[in-house]
Amino acid sequence: MKPLDPTAVARDFAALVNLDATDLEAWLEGEESRSVGQRTADGESIGRASGRRIVAILCTAEPERSASDFAHMRKVVGFIRRHRAQQPANIFTSRWRWSLMNWGHDPLKD
Repeated sequence: MKPLDPTAVARDFAALVNLDATDLEAWLEGEESRSVGQRTADGESIGRASGRRIVAILCTAEPERSASDFAHMRKVVGFIRRHRAQQPANIFTSRWRWSLMNWGHDPLKD
């Protein structure tokens, strides 16, 4: 794995995470958000847990962000890039879009 470059990670994260903290938090409360994603032992999807972490990161000033925050931001960037490459024909009501939205990216905003 490449060494973590916080400046590049922050730039890529800002370019790909196109939901603000308020919109993402509201999205995570909905049924569509709950209906998608790989479940963990506690029954919640990995994407929803990531979404909550993204909200916290978005609410933290960049100088205050930890190495762990930047590592998660890099994970988010990788997930969004990989998932966008699998775009289905109908993105409007697809589980694909809903999963991306759990990770802070709404492809309809592209």
